[in-house]
Amino acid sequence: MDKMADKVIVVGGGLAGTEAAWQLAERGFHVDLYEMRPQRTTGAHVSDRLAELVCSNSLGSKLVDRASGLLQTELKMLGSLLIRCAEESAVPAGGALAVDREAFSAAVSQAIQTHPNITVIREEVTEVPATPSIIATGPLTSPALTEKIVAMTGQAHLHFYDAIAPIVTVDSIDMSIAFRASRYDRGDDEEGDYINCPMDEEEYHRFVDALLAAERIELRDFEREDPQFFERCIPIEHLAERGRETLAFGPMRPVGLRDPRTGRRPFALVQLRQDNLIGTLYNLVGFQTNIRWGQQAEILRLIPGLENAEFVRMGQMHRNTFMNSPALLEPTMQFRQRDDLYFAGQITGVEGYVGNIATGLLAAINLARHCNGQQPWTLPQTSMLGALCYYVTHADPDQFQPMKANFGILPPLDNRIKNKRERYQAYAARALDNLRNAAVSIGDPHLNPAVLEIEYH
Repeated sequence: MDKMADKVIVVGGGLAGTEAAWQLAERGFHVDLYEMRPQRTTGAHVSDRLAELVCSNSLGSKLVDRASGLLQTELKMLGSLLIRCAEESAVPAGGALAVDREAFSAAVSQAIQTHPNITVIREEVTEVPATPSIIATGPLTSPALTEKIVAMTGQAHLHFYDAIAPIVTVDSIDMSIAFRASRYDRGDDEEGDYINCPMDEEEYHRFVDALLAAERIELRDFEREDPQFFERCIPIEHLAERGRETLAFGPMRPVGLRDPRTGRRPFALVQLRQDNLIGTLYNLVGFQTNIRWGQQAEILRLIPGLENAEFVRMGQMHRNTFMNSPALLEPTMQFRQRDDLYFAGQITGVEGYVGNIATGLLAAINLARHCNGQQPWTLPQTSMLGALCYYVTHADPDQFQPMKANFGILPPLDNRIKNKRERYQAYAARALDNLRNAAVSIGDPHLNPAVLEIEYH
């Protein structure tokens, strides 16, 4: 079958963009890869290198019974260039895959710049390409291109300020303390839509003291200079600075609720709202925070009912550009309003290095399939990548916030397993088995589903 197009465009030379460009080039397409650096810089990058890691040098645990390790393993099955480069440039980091930043970027750049089907163009893209394309411009997309994406999608479908509340697994909440209820019994179900963690006065003030004493993550200059940033997303520790009772009259107000243990209204409480369709994850309502992650977990476990909470995402805030993907994208990373346009990486609301790489790979596979006249490939939701893409395209559009890979987004197992390690091993085994079968079924010679031997560590 003749290709519908031989030439494609990838915008963005980060993790998602370089993976996408390489995958398309390997499938015989001529790729123009646009990267605006060094002509135009961002507030986070320090070089003009392709695939520059701007934060940590770690891609997370490489153990297959960890979420990041499972996703890395899936990417090996799908033939990822960047995971191979990461392993080749790895530095000692115990069970984690950490890399020498420069060696990693050099390896990716060498593969991209020497590929006969890839042309790297150092120019800023200021229009959404009209030909088959992948946009993988990351959280700091240039203002000019952002303006065009807004015009194409609508202002309500693009977010610029990322204030993320922590998320916990529902099984880790102590329901002998917490209780289900909606304010004034206005829930849609008999049990109530929210999980509530009540506090007495002493517990509340101990929590406030911890917030005020906590070490915070420094904002970057471009965030600190933005006059709207804090007013759009005030972290709980800054609310506490405005007065000791501010939180009790704000996100922790207890009105309309009674603690079943006492029959009285608590002094304060923390509400948790369901975060995914299957009800395995709950987020702490109004709890965006900029406290360092290690301390953050300790402080949040001061909340009654969350003493043993398992956090799948910590709170954070930073200036970010991300799409309201549930309203705009298919789980194939295809833009719903244009069949030959795909998005990948952090602009889709996927968090984490490995998630960015993975969405670039999937977008490339599906753009290639589109250009070859084939249907896009939807990954099994039981795989980590399939679940992640399903989550960011099926979350509540009114509450959507970025998400990284975690076991809480996977569909429940057929048989309940109480031991967490064994449960995660079962998730991993199911994910790899289902993804392997799905990869075989589409007959793509660039995938290598037989490459894996599952080993648990």
